[in-house]
Amino acid sequence: MEKLIYEFDGGAPVKATQGPAIVGVVGSGNLEVLVEPENLGGRCVVEILTAARGFGDIWKAVLEDFFARHKLADLRISINDVGATPAVVSLRLDQAVESFLGGAS
Repeated sequence: MEKLIYEFDGGAPVKATQGPAIVGVVGSGNLEVLVEPENLGGRCVVEILTAARGFGDIWKAVLEDFFARHKLADLRISINDVGATPAVVSLRLDQAVESFLGGAS
């Protein structure tokens, strides 16, 4: 397993309509994403635990695209991955934020 941590800033704090949100299932070729509010001084922290080693540059590119589309702050995003494709990662991130915001991303 490889652990990757990324930080992003420049977004706006968001208010959840409910508690933390989790989407996806850890299973063959998939992942789960947990979004939690946390006072991080305007940053977002993404922590990834993945079975697919050596893909840090791809993870960074997918996350940069996500944060370009979603200007967020003060969130911790935890990802447990067993080899999901970048398209699935992007989809799950979008779903998790939508769920966290109560369907209004």
